[in-house]
Amino acid sequence: MRAGKERAVARPSRRYAYGPYVDGPDPLAPPVDIRAALDEIGRDVMEGSSPRSALQELMRRGTRERRGLDELTREVWQRRSRLQRENRLDGTLQQVRELLQRALDAERDALGRQDTDDARFREMQLDALPSDTGGAVRELDSYDWQSGDAREAYEEIRDLLGREMLDQRFAGMKQAMENATPEDVERIREMLDDLNSLLSEHAQGRDTQQQFEQFMQKHGEFFPENPQNTDELVDLLAQRAAAAQRMLNSMSAEQRAELMELAQQAFGDPRLAQALAQLDAQLQGLRPGEDWEGQGRFRGDNPLGMGEATRAMEQLGQLDALAEQLSQSYPGARMEDIDLDALGEHLGDQARVDARALAELQRELERQGLFERAPDGSLQLSPKALRRLGESALRDIVDKIGARRGEREDRRSGPAGEATGATRPWAFGDTEAWSVPRTLLNAQLRRAGGDERRLDVTDVEIVETEQRSRAAVALLVDTSWSMVQDGRWVPMKRTALALHQLISTRFRGDDLKLVTFGRHARSVELGELVGLEGVWEQGTNLHHALLLAGEHLRRNPDAQPVVLVVTDGEPTAHLEADGEAVFDWPPSPETLRATIGALDKITTLRPSITFFMLGDDPRLAMFIDDVARRCGGRVVAPTLDGLGAEVVSDYIRSRKR
Repeated sequence: MRAGKERAVARPSRRYAYGPYVDGPDPLAPPVDIRAALDEIGRDVMEGSSPRSALQELMRRGTRERRGLDELTREVWQRRSRLQRENRLDGTLQQVRELLQRALDAERDALGRQDTDDARFREMQLDALPSDTGGAVRELDSYDWQSGDAREAYEEIRDLLGREMLDQRFAGMKQAMENATPEDVERIREMLDDLNSLLSEHAQGRDTQQQFEQFMQKHGEFFPENPQNTDELVDLLAQRAAAAQRMLNSMSAEQRAELMELAQQAFGDPRLAQALAQLDAQLQGLRPGEDWEGQGRFRGDNPLGMGEATRAMEQLGQLDALAEQLSQSYPGARMEDIDLDALGEHLGDQARVDARALAELQRELERQGLFERAPDGSLQLSPKALRRLGESALRDIVDKIGARRGEREDRRSGPAGEATGATRPWAFGDTEAWSVPRTLLNAQLRRAGGDERRLDVTDVEIVETEQRSRAAVALLVDTSWSMVQDGRWVPMKRTALALHQLISTRFRGDDLKLVTFGRHARSVELGELVGLEGVWEQGTNLHHALLLAGEHLRRNPDAQPVVLVVTDGEPTAHLEADGEAVFDWPPSPETLRATIGALDKITTLRPSITFFMLGDDPRLAMFIDDVARRCGGRVVAPTLDGLGAEVVSDYIRSRKR
């Protein structure tokens, strides 16, 4: 045991509070799903949308985890509608009328208890007051009240008007001016005079920074937002003044006139209203771009005071701005334009999180180089994006093949050739698989000779393979209007994507040529095919497509020739000697002769030819059967869902032939 007494050390207790992460993006949030987003964009592009439109559509639609811009916009409009449906703007007028009636009732009660000619005269004065509230308040300005309660109610009218007018333009002023003294009112008038002087100097283009600093040092308590220069101060005040003007515009002409009349009675001195009118005029000249002419229709039961009504108009303006930002319909629109703070204020924190996640998704798609500029300046999918789309398409096809055959999924790259059973020492540049038994045996023999190293590069032996033959592949895809009309457009493109991905990753020595054929045929790159838009065009020019396929096969005389034809119609066009495409329906004898002639020329190269017939047209079936027998080819009639699996399987079968 240790001698002596141990001293207990007091440890400060720690308290933890948990809440939503608000300081930037949540570090524990799941990463954006780029692959799923790219699949959706790719599907829209293959259906005919431009990459930019597809990206915008993804932002509008959202993802499985996040609401899209359309849903957020709908909530903004619902919030806007609720604001107008539940409130009305005449709260201050209603309060003034109630206070005026209270003052008149108290005064008449006091006069009724007096049996004098003066009391009767005063009652006549009260009976002769103008019918409008503003005129009545003005007439009573010099009235000598006999009732203390009546005088108090009348003074409350003037204080209320002053507080509401200031609250329209200066945050928190209504509460600050409760029980205001004449000295408080005088300080307000002095602040307004100094403010108008500052804005007048600024409007003339003079440097007002020093005057601004002096103004803020003297009157900064009225501006808790703490603007840093005159421009920031003008922006702040102009937004509120414009909202106040929109509030007036939203009232009826009678209400507006009554309120303007009452404004002259604020704090019992018309100078306040004059100073505010001068301020509004200067702000409108400095910021003409603010919405000074707008209005809103409020039809609810909840009366709002002038300050509350002005803030309601500000909210309407903010909601309108949010709706425009969320629409992303203006030139140069970006997700970063969305005011996340305003969105969270009006729709809640989850809306802010959803919009921020969509913005991060857009940035990540662009950062990873999934889009690039075409020579004409348009946006197109980059090779990296096409590879990812190809991976997705091929993965789906492999799943279908495995499910159909009862096979396990295998996405590993294939070897360079078929294994012979022999092995040889590894040499620099070899990519064949290791022979694990021979490698371990070599290591054991070396260690038995006294070398303590567990494994050395000289121990490695690889599996020898036969040199695999290469193939020249021509994929001919029908791009006539019937492919679009009957829903075969996207399956055709996904098939081309999957085949291109397979060849570029597992059979890199093969040479794939993509040929589209409508009225004319042409060789295309994968990106062109993926972004190809369906157009109404008559003609299925298989003749021209076979000519281009033959050129490709002849350029690769040492490769195994493979021709894959995907079509949903008989050949109805052929190419004349002058390069003009001639269309006929039903197919003319000239078109059939030209098509059969091109097929016979290809047949001399001894290719593997497979026709993938889409649809159930009996005439097409009869034609395809005839030409397949003629060239020794195969005919496959896949479903749309199984097209890709059939094409990929046939390509692999053809290589093994």
